[in-house]
Amino acid sequence: MREVRLIDHNGDNHDVISTRKALEMAQEAELDLVEVAPNANPPVCRIMDYGKFAYEKTKKEKEARKQQKQIEIKTLKLTPRTGAFHRDLQVNKARKWLQEGKKVKFQIRFRAREITYPEIGQKMLEGVAEELADVSEVEQKPILEGWSMTLMLTPEVTSS
Repeated sequence: MREVRLIDHNGDNHDVISTRKALEMAQEAELDLVEVAPNANPPVCRIMDYGKFAYEKTKKEKEARKQQKQIEIKTLKLTPRTGAFHRDLQVNKARKWLQEGKKVKFQIRFRAREITYPEIGQKMLEGVAEELADVSEVEQKPILEGWSMTLMLTPEVTSS
């Protein structure tokens, strides 16, 4: 790399100069020479305080992450033999979480010979989805995966 296009710490464009002269200018200003566009012809370099630049960049990235909305997924586990009372308790928990804006995943775990009757679990999950239809939408219908069947519900999108 014999020549570079240089932008100094004030933002002035110095056009194409030798790399050695660019380094000397950076040392005179007591700053760093940073290559900002290596694929350009000739490469573009800038005189700046690299430590300050890196710090501000990480600060911006951190702020951007704060602005993102993270959706929490709550999992409720049942079995095909779960009684109506306990099922209703789980449905009430799910209703509360859905109203808070969280996703809810119902999981029915089959044991031993229960797996031969997956329709029992499917019927139970469809009943849960119907009960929560006023506050949720079905994201994933009941699907049998190995020894468990899952149903994913998301909070209902309210149009304002």
